[in-house]
Amino acid sequence: MSDWVIRLIDGTGYLGIYLLMLLETVFPPIPSEVIMPVAGVRSAGGPMSLPGVIASGTAGAMTGNFLWYLVARWVGLKRFCPFIERHGRWLTMDWYDVEKVERLFGRFGSVVVGIGRMIPTIRSVVSIPAGLVHMRLVSFLFWSTLGTAGWSGLLAAAGYVLGSQFDQVDKVLGPISSGIVAAIILFYVWRQLTWRRRHRPEAQADS
Repeated sequence: MSDWVIRLIDGTGYLGIYLLMLLETVFPPIPSEVIMPVAGVRSAGGPMSLPGVIASGTAGAMTGNFLWYLVARWVGLKRFCPFIERHGRWLTMDWYDVEKVERLFGRFGSVVVGIGRMIPTIRSVVSIPAGLVHMRLVSFLFWSTLGTAGWSGLLAAAGYVLGSQFDQVDKVLGPISSGIVAAIILFYVWRQLTWRRRHRPEAQADS
């Protein structure tokens, strides 16, 4: 999988890293756990610098993060409500769950976004609830950038240090990512088996 990533980065440099990380965030065909370590390796023996690699990877991911935030913010909770009412079953969510998320982001939004950017799988979707609840743009951008730069820097530095053995990064992070995905799937199955819609009070639903 990493061969064409290497060729693209060698041919386009920082722009290739930016585009790969943007694509990974919007529609993840290849994980950042491959992109950034490869970029770190190439910076160790090529014309690119490690800070430049981290900056371009962070910029690409943040462009995608910001796009998801804007889309979710445009949708908003008011537009999202009918969708939940119609499709809550397969989402295993009802409006009470949405309100829990809203309270969570109201109290700990900065922490959720900052840490979420450094967790595989979660890092790609945390922009959506942040946008839906209209998290303050400045806070979203600051904490998203901080977490994304931390994640990108960690992966790129690992590739830089390990050199040709950068696949060791995937050997460590691969099982962690797979474990997170498996946990999400198990949680979803459990929610499907136990889920019951809690109808909103009429007065609340019409407000």
